[in-house]
Amino acid sequence: MILQVSDPHFGTERRPVVEALVQLASKLKPKVLLLTGDITQRATRQQFSSARAFVERLGVPIVLAIPGNHDIPLFNVAARLIRPYGHYAESFGGNLEPEYEDNDVLVLALNTTRWYRHKDGEIAVAQIERVARRCEAARSDQYCLVALHHPVAATSERDRDNVIPGNEQVIRRWAAAGVDLIVGGHIHLPFVLPLNERWPELPKPLWLAQAGTALSHRIRPGTGNSINLFRVEERVKPMKTVADLVQRHCEMERWDFVEQSQSFEAISKHSLPVIDS
Repeated sequence: MILQVSDPHFGTERRPVVEALVQLASKLKPKVLLLTGDITQRATRQQFSSARAFVERLGVPIVLAIPGNHDIPLFNVAARLIRPYGHYAESFGGNLEPEYEDNDVLVLALNTTRWYRHKDGEIAVAQIERVARRCEAARSDQYCLVALHHPVAATSERDRDNVIPGNEQVIRRWAAAGVDLIVGGHIHLPFVLPLNERWPELPKPLWLAQAGTALSHRIRPGTGNSINLFRVEERVKPMKTVADLVQRHCEMERWDFVEQSQSFEAISKHSLPVIDS
C-alpha cells in the first residue's frame, strides 16, 4: 500500500489533522510513504525538522520524498542561488528523485522544481527519457507509477497556468513507454483523470491522480484536507480474448479529514486498471 501525502506545508499545518493522519497510518500500516512536495511553507530548518518528526511518527518503512516549489527558500536569495535544497537535504536527504521497486510496482519520483522558477514546474528532456527508459525496461506485470509535484493536466481553467510546460510531450512519451499512473500535488485539488480520454491517440490507458493538501489550512474552497492511498496488485482475469486480460491493477482511495469525527474517512474509490492488448 502506498500513502500519498502532498502539500502538508509545515508551518501552516492543522494540529488535529496531523494527529488524525498519524492515527490513520497506524491503523492502515502502508508500506510506502510518497511525499509529493511543498513539505514546508517557507523552507526553514525548523519547518523541515517538524516535517521530519511527523514522518517518523507515521512509521512507514519506506519514504520517497520530492521537493515542491515551497521547499526552496523564497526570501533568502543567496540560499536560493547557492544551496536551494540545503535545508530539504538535511531532513530528507540529497536524493531529489528517489525510486522504489517490488514485484508489483515501480515508483519513480521526479523533481519538477527549479531554483529560478518561483512557482511553476519544469521537466527536462533528460528526465522524460530517464523515466521512459526505466518503464520500458520494467517487467510487464509491474504497475509503473510516476510521482511529480506539479500537475501534467488540469480540470479547471484557473489551474491551466500550473500545468507543466510541454505536458503533451511528457504524456505521449510516457504512455508509449508504459507508464500507468502519474500522481501529483501543487494545486491542492484532488481529482482522478483518465488522460487517454483527453488524448485518444495514446496507445494505452494512462491515469492522473492529483492530491489535495494533507495538513495545511491553505485549502481551496469546496475542498478539505485529504490524502490518497494506492493498492497495487496483479489481477489476471480470463476473458473472451487475450486483449481483455487485465494484468496490472491499482485501487485508489481518497481519504478526507472530517471535522465532525476529527478523523480521516474514506470518501471515494477509483479503479485504475491497465488493459494490455
